Amino acid sequence: MRLARLLVVAILSAAFVGACTTASAGWTYAPAPTKAAASAGASGGPSAGTSAGPSGSANPNVVVISALGIKYEQTTVTAPAGTPFQIQFDNKDAGTPHNVTIHQGGATGAELFKGAIFNGVETRTYDVPALDAGQYAFVCTVHPTMVGTLNAQ
Repeated sequence: MRLARLLVVAILSAAFVGACTTASAGWTYAPAPTKAAASAGASGGPSAGTSAGPSGSANPNVVVISALGIKYEQTTVTAPAGTPFQIQFDNKDAGTPHNVTIHQGGATGAELFKGAIFNGVETRTYDVPALDAGQYAFVCTVHPTMVGTLNAQ
């Protein structure tokens, strides 16, 4: 009987140690910005409050939005009007669920698009149907105080 107990304890201990050693760290390393990137923000280049260029990415049909500290890092983004586009959403809040929805007019307007909610740290790409030219709100379903403006043009 005593041998059986010791065997069970040994098996459970091995399983516990194995589970602990295979878990991921839960964080990612991001290098500090270069001096050139820091001076671009200070000299009127793209800032964390707005997207770079028409969409925040090199592809005009991809809009970049990120969340950190339970807020969107971009307050205004631009998307193409009249054509489907993608939102590349980077949830930088570890273990915190976020998503991006698009609403007609303001944050309480009709919901036109809803991206999947997921925990960070992760990036997902949403396929968004074409929007008419105009101004829309982008909102997090989980945190409705997370709001930004999407201009379709």
